[in-house]
Amino acid sequence: MKHLPKLFAILAIILTVIMCIVVAYHYGTLVWGGQYGGYSAPPETAFFLAIPYLIGIAVCIVLAVFIRKKVNP
Repeated sequence: MKHLPKLFAILAIILTVIMCIVVAYHYGTLVWGGQYGGYSAPPETAFFLAIPYLIGIAVCIVLAVFIRKKVNP
């Protein structure tokens, strides 16, 4: 039970890295598509992909803090 807060903290860090990779890839794709592929969506729409990741990161941080307080009163 003592390792769960560390596990959730590590999971939050991993989700942060994955979020940055996914958003950067889609932003680059939308920039290229807007210039050469005829896409009509602006590149800033790629930032909407970060919303589910941000929710997951927030849940992991809240769980890590909550479990840490329960284990170490």
